[in-house]
Amino acid sequence: MGKLKVEIIQDKCVGAGQCVFAAPDVFDQREEDGIVVLLDDDPDISKAPEIRKAAKLCPAMAILVEES
Repeated sequence: MGKLKVEIIQDKCVGAGQCVFAAPDVFDQREEDGIVVLLDDDPDISKAPEIRKAAKLCPAMAILVEES
């Protein structure tokens, strides 16, 4: 079974929150400024569809997903 590696680029994040709606188990936002926070950088492969959707929906393209 494959593995997922998720990385966020906080400097690019604009706080749109689309990632949190798409994959709330993996992403959250800081209270003070809405910048994305990664809750799980090594999520279960079963979450791949939601994580890929979150990356696709991100208007700043601040989410990187690698599958191996």
